[in-house]
Amino acid sequence: MPIISSSTLKPSKLLKNGHIQTLYPYFFRKVKDVSYSRKRLFTSDNDFLDIDISDVNSKKLLILSHGLEGSSDTQYIRGMTRHFNNVGIDVVSWNMRSCSGELNWTEKFYHAATISDLEMVIDFALAQKEYEEVYLLGFSLGAALTTNYLGLKAKSVNSKIKKAVVFSAPCDLKSSIKELSRPINKMYLENFLSTMRNKILEKHRTIGLSKVDIKDLSKIKTFQDFDNRFTAPLHGFIDANDYYEKGSCKDKIKNIAIPTLMVNAKNDPFLGDDCYPVHEAKENKNFFLEMPQSGGHVGFLESLRKDVLWSELRAQAFIFDDEIKRAE
Repeated sequence: MPIISSSTLKPSKLLKNGHIQTLYPYFFRKVKDVSYSRKRLFTSDNDFLDIDISDVNSKKLLILSHGLEGSSDTQYIRGMTRHFNNVGIDVVSWNMRSCSGELNWTEKFYHAATISDLEMVIDFALAQKEYEEVYLLGFSLGAALTTNYLGLKAKSVNSKIKKAVVFSAPCDLKSSIKELSRPINKMYLENFLSTMRNKILEKHRTIGLSKVDIKDLSKIKTFQDFDNRFTAPLHGFIDANDYYEKGSCKDKIKNIAIPTLMVNAKNDPFLGDDCYPVHEAKENKNFFLEMPQSGGHVGFLESLRKDVLWSELRAQAFIFDDEIKRAE
């Protein structure tokens, strides 16, 4: 029964609220002392992926996947990069299509089921250096993508990939989108949609988008509408619901064959009830579920005075076999 107790996360009273946990690091955390070298990978469909490498001359590698509309420059990615560099681990932080600062070249963007792009990054990293061990780590949409990859690949995952950790995973996309549609979460929804609508406009101006209609784009106010109009047709799904079904990682958890930790805070404003895969954790000995009372969405702050987040320490502890405390 790999459900882990979360007694180690003890935020101050000020930080127990899920919205504060979510918003404070987003607006105020500034992670310095991270040095990247960028490589561009060219895909088989005439597009590209930009990956940022932070090499500390290690035989071990961590591969990071960011969340929706994030990048390698997002603070939770930079923080995890710095932390693992400091404990002697190389880090590759890859940018999903359209997220590296330069718009990608094809009609496609990215979504929770684009495991082929993650696989390309993994293959590239392993070809560059003789790593002894590789670990995968994802946040939010990148957490769902990483879990999808592990579940779909199952026992065929490269033997050098030893463990994975994912934070704030929207395991059931429809449940997460329903939660984000609540009035109290309107600020998050509009923040995502504003950048997504802008990318649609920019791509339409530069390459054209023959498969979609951009008329009345400003009237797109929900993820369901955006995914029906753009995500589904641009990526080969029937409609938004088809994408949500195929992009949700919850039903793939049963196939995961390497030790994998999922940390979803109970006060995460992005996650609905179906995003806490308790049954799946009970059924798969390789899958560990941790549900701290607080943490928000990719927040996991304990104190405003600490420069290292609990999530960074937790990932390190799981990967390096520190004691795992299971719930009764």
